[in-house]
Amino acid sequence: MTQIKLLYVENVITRKSPQTQQKLTFFMQVENLGYAKQIEVIWAGEDGIWQTLPAQHHSMLGYNREYWSASITFALTENQSLPGNIKFSLRYRVAGKEYFDNNNKHNYFSAADSGIRLANNQSLQNVNFSNCLDDNQQSIAIAAAVDQSFHAASVIIHWTIDNWKTARQTLCQFKRNYWDITLSSNARNPNQYSTQLWTATISHPELAKLQYAISCESQTQKTVWDNNHGHNYSFPREQLKVLILNLHCYQEENQDEKFTRIAKTINELEIDIVCLQEAAEYWRDGQGDWESNAAKIINDRLSRPFYIHYDWSHLGFAKYREGVAILSRYPLSKHEARYVSDSHDKYNIHSRKVVKARVEVPYLGFINVFSAHLSWIEDGFREQFQRLRAWADDSNSGDIKATLLCGDFNITAGTEGYGLVINSHEYEDQFLAVNKQGVFDKVFRVNDAHWRDLLADDYRIDYIFMNKNSQLKATSAKVIFTDQDYGRVSDHFGYLITFESV
Repeated sequence: MTQIKLLYVENVITRKSPQTQQKLTFFMQVENLGYAKQIEVIWAGEDGIWQTLPAQHHSMLGYNREYWSASITFALTENQSLPGNIKFSLRYRVAGKEYFDNNNKHNYFSAADSGIRLANNQSLQNVNFSNCLDDNQQSIAIAAAVDQSFHAASVIIHWTIDNWKTARQTLCQFKRNYWDITLSSNARNPNQYSTQLWTATISHPELAKLQYAISCESQTQKTVWDNNHGHNYSFPREQLKVLILNLHCYQEENQDEKFTRIAKTINELEIDIVCLQEAAEYWRDGQGDWESNAAKIINDRLSRPFYIHYDWSHLGFAKYREGVAILSRYPLSKHEARYVSDSHDKYNIHSRKVVKARVEVPYLGFINVFSAHLSWIEDGFREQFQRLRAWADDSNSGDIKATLLCGDFNITAGTEGYGLVINSHEYEDQFLAVNKQGVFDKVFRVNDAHWRDLLADDYRIDYIFMNKNSQLKATSAKVIFTDQDYGRVSDHFGYLITFESV
């Protein structure tokens, strides 16, 4: 796709006391090429002076695209005139590269007080839509811009609050004057670019569940849709889904089918980050065999392969290089792999290596993720966990929004090893935080003297521990790859935790 594309520009002058004002708004679609991006509108008014207007992230469009917007308002004073007619282009900077949408090197043009102009040959566009809801909000106004050349006969909002088990329709009204949907009754729209505006209001007590799309039928019965490029419009909180799973080092019956099932589950549940342990590949005299690597096979079977970081630590089951991996929908950087064990002997099963990467999540920021498979308490867990903690602390720069220690820690909840995590006063069990909030508070916040008794029936050894200063919050946690849920694929269950930004 095009790296950056203008969807519409809005140019409105309001004339009300005490000041006349001109507002410019630019709305665009951007390909997600990295978190650290800079989007700008380069523009000039009738004075011919070129200026730079930074754009801000508006919302996600699927996983690989984003909406960005920029807006600025000018007041007419004795010392400042309004921009009037403007010309402009869009600039996108990321990873040392620049991309432009400059209307094929001719720049875009927007006449003063011309209202909304659709770009790039669009017939229908949802405009000025919100990316979030206010607390207790129960109604939403929707505005659809339609190119007049389409000769619209009707515009309909198709919506649901039960994920399309049932659907409703709301007919839009044609607004002959632009000011009918603006805050100022003194705004006007000369309709220079022949853009029609159709509006509707949807009221419902559960708008957080709302999904909607817009259809427009022409007078010749031709129909066009704006369904947010197949994703529908909605108001979801931006989430991050993280899965941990020990793969059992090629020891499963029907192993290939289980790799496929894991990949299908990642696709179906729209998981963002996967941390794998006992991800094996054939030994081949210690040289390995990447084509047989379990993490690679799973990744190759995803609908769209993830970024991957893998390393191995020791010989497993006398025939495999046994290692750990991170698979991520979003780009990885600052990859590392380190032994956290005393032993670095590849023939010693207590030689334990951890992989780490910085994940660039577009709507959250940078997250440090560690995929670990540590030893039992009597075989070195204490030293390994302390080294892992120190490494994570050293990696925690100011731009890191969260640190996740993920994987098989070989410590049962309620045992001495788990107590070391509690006593670190840094990392907290996210599965427990969601599923047993009262127990979590007593264990990690109060440090109840009887915390072991509280976890007597908890036999987990796989965890996501998050640094308590992280800017994420776990909102749901479930066990998958059980007999009842997606089927067994290993001698371990999978643990899926969903996070939101704080």
